[in-house]
Amino acid sequence: MRFPLVIFASVAALGLGACSAAATPTPDEAQVVPPESSGPSTGFDPAKLQSALDGVHHAGMPGVYAEVRAADQVWRGASGVADITTGSPIRHDMLQRVGSITKTFVAAAIMQQVEQGRIGLDAPIGDYLPQRVPGERGKQITVRMLLNHTSGLAEYLPYAFPSLAGFPSSADISPKSLDDHRFTQFNPVELIDMGVKAPATGEPGSTPGVYSNTNYFLLGQLLEQVTGTTTAKYITENVIERAGLQHTAFPDGPDINGPHSQMYEAMYGLIDPPRDYSVYNMSWVEPGAGLISTVEDLNRFYGKLLGGEVVNQSSLAQMQRTVPVIAQDGRTIDYGLGLHKTQVPGCGTFWGHDGTVFGALTFSWTRADGKRQMSVAMNLVRWNKLDPAGSPQPHPIDDALSTLQQQTMCGN
Repeated sequence: MRFPLVIFASVAALGLGACSAAATPTPDEAQVVPPESSGPSTGFDPAKLQSALDGVHHAGMPGVYAEVRAADQVWRGASGVADITTGSPIRHDMLQRVGSITKTFVAAAIMQQVEQGRIGLDAPIGDYLPQRVPGERGKQITVRMLLNHTSGLAEYLPYAFPSLAGFPSSADISPKSLDDHRFTQFNPVELIDMGVKAPATGEPGSTPGVYSNTNYFLLGQLLEQVTGTTTAKYITENVIERAGLQHTAFPDGPDINGPHSQMYEAMYGLIDPPRDYSVYNMSWVEPGAGLISTVEDLNRFYGKLLGGEVVNQSSLAQMQRTVPVIAQDGRTIDYGLGLHKTQVPGCGTFWGHDGTVFGALTFSWTRADGKRQMSVAMNLVRWNKLDPAGSPQPHPIDDALSTLQQQTMCGN
């Protein structure tokens, strides 16, 4: 089954109840600064980038901020508010829950262990975790299938958050589970069991695959078994620190320790007005979507990864071998090993990921030649209202985001 909440859609199919806010960016919120390395410029217009950010805010997004890199330039900007009650302005250096972008970090960590011979990319997961995926399925599902979502394992989320199961067709839908589990410390084994015991979404290795966070919980368990340490500690020391990231970490509690925005969840109009979920225990999805980061760190990470500085070139080539995967918004996407590929007409091929958690949405894309990057963070999700058939209705934010993506990914 597909969980229609679209909590972690690749290239988000954003649908959320609109939430307007009336603040404009202060003069120091937009910056053009020297880059870390030089190269041929693909060019951008800072005024147009700021205008595109403002357009998303004025269309109904409380706050949005971004960093764009184009070879010899770096631009950072923000528009709107971090708190709709106080009106405090949002800033480009704020921390953000980055959702499924975490999957790229996990995949890089797994590939490091493949390089060291501790994990076989095409070895059955049953060789490592027979108690988690027992029997014939454990023999058929490989580590690669977990990384690229072709395992056939179902999503555990509708079982962990039962008041949202069946959304949007069920008349009993409510946000009760979101509030009930704000401070819940989930057991990862129990979440994995929910996904493993649920009806399969397909045969192991068949395509299109179906996006499932169950896969990445298993990868977290695998990483802990072969390294003898926690997933968070291994990724911090071997991925985050290797990439030189200063503001990226797994949270050690429900709070975000540092400057951040409130994070507003509308759940397609179920929560009206949208409610702040910035304080939340992320154990419900930590190995697949638990990281906190900044737009600057995300651009640095993908630049280092795609430049061969986090994993070797052979591992990177494996990560960039894509298969068709059905994302949680129902679209079929090109998905590799924790990496998503998207083609932007007239602008080239981009690699990266996006992610949503309750109240936060983030994109990070790097062009294949490494000479253009964009990372964008927003503080409202699932803003579209639903029509009688349960489909998200168009919203001005959708068009404004298209304009922003055109400017950030294509520029001049």
